[in-house]
Amino acid sequence: MGTVIVVTSGKGGTGKTSLTGGVASCLAALGRQVLCIDMDIGLRNLDISLGMTDRALMDFTDVLEGRCSLERAAVEHPVIRNLYLLTAPVSPPPHPLGESSMLDLLRQARERFDYVLIDSPAGLGSGFRLASCGADRAVVVSTNDSSALRDAQRTVTELGRSIDTIHLVMNRIQPKLMRRLRTTIDDAMDAAGLPLLGVVPEDAQVILAANTSQPLILTSRKGAALAYLNIAKRLLGERVPLMKIH
Repeated sequence: MGTVIVVTSGKGGTGKTSLTGGVASCLAALGRQVLCIDMDIGLRNLDISLGMTDRALMDFTDVLEGRCSLERAAVEHPVIRNLYLLTAPVSPPPHPLGESSMLDLLRQARERFDYVLIDSPAGLGSGFRLASCGADRAVVVSTNDSSALRDAQRTVTELGRSIDTIHLVMNRIQPKLMRRLRTTIDDAMDAAGLPLLGVVPEDAQVILAANTSQPLILTSRKGAALAYLNIAKRLLGERVPLMKIH
């Protein structure tokens, strides 16, 4: 049975979607069958991060409402083997989506894939609750600014009601800014109240890759790309030292 991981954040702008696509790509490159589910209805961007814009014709609501099977709706990546995307609709459905249908979708996904990474919408609304309702583990993504860390704390409180294993990823880290703020990664961990899964540096290649519709791991082997690979290995149970960010 596969593992479902919800990737979330308390606020937008933390780089959650890029991280989801990057780690999923690395898990697939390491030989695992991986499904990415974009659950950010109306604001979907995971297809851009994966370089799969306009490839998906059906979305996750088509599966939830029985219009399409998961097998048909999940689209395989054109270059990275073992990597699939189930996208979000471009507009909200006319009626609320039920958690029971989502749990059934995830049951099917666990049978087919080793890992299911869910890109949750930011915030703590109904979309967040639907994205996290069936997850086995959670990854909270935060930057080092105080508002992001405060929102991460609130997210952890909500997730902790149903998920036991929750980790923190510190994303878009700028060492010079941290030195000026006189803060450290340990301070951020204390503020969020979570064990650290990885540290990802600020990296212009993330934006460049997205704007050319290329997954980052196909264009870079350092910076954020290396950090995503390290996180993927830790999810697989490997002991990997935190990369040094200068």
